[in-house]
Amino acid sequence: MIVEERENKAPEDAAAGLEALRAGCAKCERCPLGATRTKSVFGTGSPSAKLMFVGEAPGEQEDLSGTPFVGRAGQLLDMYLYAVDIKREDVYIANILKCRPPKNRDPLPAEEDACMDWLRGQVKLIRPKIIVCLGRIAAMRLISPDYRISQQHGQWIEKGAFLMTAVFHPAALLRDPRKKADMMEDMKKIAAKLAEE
Repeated sequence: MIVEERENKAPEDAAAGLEALRAGCAKCERCPLGATRTKSVFGTGSPSAKLMFVGEAPGEQEDLSGTPFVGRAGQLLDMYLYAVDIKREDVYIANILKCRPPKNRDPLPAEEDACMDWLRGQVKLIRPKIIVCLGRIAAMRLISPDYRISQQHGQWIEKGAFLMTAVFHPAALLRDPRKKADMMEDMKKIAAKLAEE
């Protein structure tokens, strides 16, 4: 579980807290990835977002820009957000890892462990109502170690103070376009759930 409860904080307090957290993250060397990054990729979006997306780790474009989901996968995510009338600036987007693993390999468990406090801090400050895991790795870390993305994508669970689900990672859709229709249906469900909040 990321955090148990949402604390009552004003959006400006959340914004200031996130900037302080970002500054600390930029200097982080809790794991060897801190020595190989170009930039730490902290997160982006609204500090008062009701909806938060969490991926696994930055890729090459993210490492260069310092912003999550700006490469081809990020552009595809933007298209889905647009299709269901969710503005990117109204959500918050982050990754479990804040530094790019070499050659975009999967994060190691020790790297995830080293980075989790940054994500916990982000969630505590933003207090989203809905957390959507982008891909299997994020879902296995945040929802359940035995999460099966092919079978369980789009299913809702309550975990602590949060409503959570997982969808295919946009990079997986680039590799296998047959999953795009499932992603569209899942995104429609997310938009409907967000409208209820």
